[in-house]
Amino acid sequence: MTTPDRLILVDGSSYLYRAFHVMKDLTNSAGMPTGAVYGVVNMLKKLLRDEQPRHMAVVFDAKGPTFRDELYAEYKAHRPPMPDELRAQIEPLHAIVRALGLPLLCVEGVEADDVIGTLARRADAAGIACLISTGDKDLAQLVSERVTLINTMTDTLLDRQGVVDKFGVPPERIIDLLALVGDASDNVPGVPKVGPKTAVKWLAEYGSVDGIVEHAEEIKGKVGENLRASLEQLALSRRLVTIHTEVALEQGPHELAITAPDTEALRDWFTRLEFRSWLAQLGEAGETAPAPEDDVPATAEPRYETILNAADLDRWIEKMARAELIAVDSETDSLDYMRANLVGLSFAVEPGEAAYLPLGHDYAGAPAQLPLRETLDRLRPILESAERPKVGQNLKYDLSVLLHHGIELRGIAYDTMLESYVADSTGRHDMDTLAEKYLQHKTITYEEVAGKGVKQQTFNRIELERATPYAAEDAEVTLRLHHAIWPRVAAEPRLRALFEEIERPLLEVIARIERNGVRVDAGMLAEQSMEIATRLQSLEAEAHQVAGKAFNLSSPKQLQQILFEEMGLPVLSKTPKGQPSTAEGVLQELALEYELPRLIMEHRGLAKLKSTYTDKLPGQINPVTGRVHTSYHQAVAATGRLSSSDPNLQNIPVRTEAGRRIRQAFIAADGSKLVAADYSQIELRIMAHLSDDAGLLRAFAAGLDIHAATAAEVFNVATEAVTKEQRRAAKAVNFGLIYGMSAFGLAKQLGVERGTAQQYIERYFERYPGVAAYMERTREQAKSDGYVETVFGRRLHLPEIHSRNGARRQYAERSAINAPMQGTAADIIKRAMLAVDRWIGERFGGPCEAGDAAVRMIMQVHDELVFEVREEALDELLGALPGLMEGAAELKVPLVIESGVGANWDEAH
Repeated sequence: MTTPDRLILVDGSSYLYRAFHVMKDLTNSAGMPTGAVYGVVNMLKKLLRDEQPRHMAVVFDAKGPTFRDELYAEYKAHRPPMPDELRAQIEPLHAIVRALGLPLLCVEGVEADDVIGTLARRADAAGIACLISTGDKDLAQLVSERVTLINTMTDTLLDRQGVVDKFGVPPERIIDLLALVGDASDNVPGVPKVGPKTAVKWLAEYGSVDGIVEHAEEIKGKVGENLRASLEQLALSRRLVTIHTEVALEQGPHELAITAPDTEALRDWFTRLEFRSWLAQLGEAGETAPAPEDDVPATAEPRYETILNAADLDRWIEKMARAELIAVDSETDSLDYMRANLVGLSFAVEPGEAAYLPLGHDYAGAPAQLPLRETLDRLRPILESAERPKVGQNLKYDLSVLLHHGIELRGIAYDTMLESYVADSTGRHDMDTLAEKYLQHKTITYEEVAGKGVKQQTFNRIELERATPYAAEDAEVTLRLHHAIWPRVAAEPRLRALFEEIERPLLEVIARIERNGVRVDAGMLAEQSMEIATRLQSLEAEAHQVAGKAFNLSSPKQLQQILFEEMGLPVLSKTPKGQPSTAEGVLQELALEYELPRLIMEHRGLAKLKSTYTDKLPGQINPVTGRVHTSYHQAVAATGRLSSSDPNLQNIPVRTEAGRRIRQAFIAADGSKLVAADYSQIELRIMAHLSDDAGLLRAFAAGLDIHAATAAEVFNVATEAVTKEQRRAAKAVNFGLIYGMSAFGLAKQLGVERGTAQQYIERYFERYPGVAAYMERTREQAKSDGYVETVFGRRLHLPEIHSRNGARRQYAERSAINAPMQGTAADIIKRAMLAVDRWIGERFGGPCEAGDAAVRMIMQVHDELVFEVREEALDELLGALPGLMEGAAELKVPLVIESGVGANWDEAH
């Protein structure tokens, strides 16, 4: 028997319910529910990988009543019985845990918390560090110098100071805190109307529950009355929430050693439950408890080689020809996919081994490398084969780079950036972040091999001794990331469909749109820049005149002094340092009533357009194509929307004259026109679909002006009698509610009293009760699941939905309502892009980026697609677009597109 240096205790019951609610739809082909088993084992294996323990126990609640039920018959009385689909998974889960070699404990008459508490106290007394993995706040009472908690969902540790920071009291006062507050989920009474803030305040003042009871007569008001009326049940509550730490156990910390897994038992269960990715990992030696996502644990010293001769190239070509999956990555001398020269390629076909093929390193003393053209021709059968599945990290970039070098990359089966994005759209999806998150591996960064800032070298100038580990690691880590992330996606049928039917194929469509580019009139932009410069000077002079002195319009400090100290304008918001804020939102509100803020806002807007577009766009024209080529980002916006950069096409204003003039500089090629097709009120239509509100469904089905229809309902007038002002107010309500606008915000936007705005909202919900029900239902779902979903199954995670910070929590609740609409709109436009791209290829016989193509998709902006179309193909495209775009989704209301034609983008929009 070895003496453990650390003991890990897992709250299996906490894992069980968490996994069940997150993965309740997962079943095998026979319809047997498997999500709870998969989720719990998934979390256990991650914990094993992260912590690498030798002593551990997984503790579950046993069947039947406990001593707490004898103390209080109503204990947990409000809890519904365990669902049948969860109960059916208990036996297989316990069997798999044991087969993994993990000690499993279920003790009758007590709860899992009591078993964990007993083992934690025994370990503490024996000088053994103890880590408890749980999401249960009650276990915070066990924390000590040697006992800590870890929440596996958030990867946060809770030590003694962490308990104080989180709960406001030390671990030894958690029992008192819980007794005062009670626990609705366990039906522990507590003191009525006493929440955590009051309880923490009392404990700080009186020290303990006993001290509070002694001074109960001193506590004033209704809450004091409640306390005095609850003294008898307070003692009971305290006993109910106290974890019993003296349970008679046959095993102690020393006996809880992890043993070798039972491979045959695991194989049997994985086969029955159809956990194919785990089954595939069971080799002759069986599993040694890596995370289920890891195909093979990476070796401590991965083998990376440099391919410098034909024999090594042939050997790797043979490896790739036999491989089930090939990880590919390119190295270039530029981030601009239209101008980048290929410097090298890296490959991996199994974890722990990769190769870098340098093709363009030209530093002094660089060794001879295989010739670029001949080598690419040797690789062509592999790279261009649709039968050879490939995986990469942001393969859209590699696809375009290789195409410019005469290679059409086919067989793109996976992209780890998009896999991560589909699994959880929040956070970052770059390789460095994903490697740390999923593999606990710190990658070599580009700055480490190429330098920083002005001294940074392009990759062709990097010595092969440094280039090979960096480049080969990219391919090898990509392969391991795929093995880590893909099982999470594949386990959820809707997420898998989202990846396979939308995100992965869209990668190639977006790459085409980027390469197509759009023509811009540099001369027109130069004229606009000069005109804006003149207007900026005029605005500055007007601002100086209104202020009575010259000042820097871009200086927050000077603006603070003039607006608030000298002119006495109302201070609407303050900076963290307590200074009056001059943020854009503040100035916008002030601009409604005051001249100087209006001038400053106009100046800011024009200055931004000038620096971002009219000055910058001409320099972004590609000298070879004569076009501007933006970069679309598929894995940035949490809602699923595309974003763009260099240039950012999403932010060119459409409602201002200056913005429309910039759009006029986006022009069609000679003999062609631009066609812009935009979904009409798509988010409101999605709201009607999701809420199933009869009034909204009826209005859209009848083809009514939805804002006029809403105005008629809210103001109780006939539709034909709705005034422009009433329609404007209804439009603000329609869109405001989608974005979670409060009565205060609506009042500011409409320039009415807050009470009036509140009446508008209340009338809206009276007339459209389905919307109110949808909002409440969605909030509750978000709180329960931690995410909401689009119509197509995209999950929009809301990590702040349970935040103790009220502002963050409220923002998450607003996002929960809006995200399914924005996300569904994003899914629909993506499905439309796929459908239109297919139609172009089928109708005009070839990729839609071909230089002489009759129709080319050239931009995607919000809910709009823009095409460059030869005039002879206009009628055909305009005839096909409604069916293609409106057919991208089947909602309970019709989708409608509005399209226009013009010589430039403004005319077409």
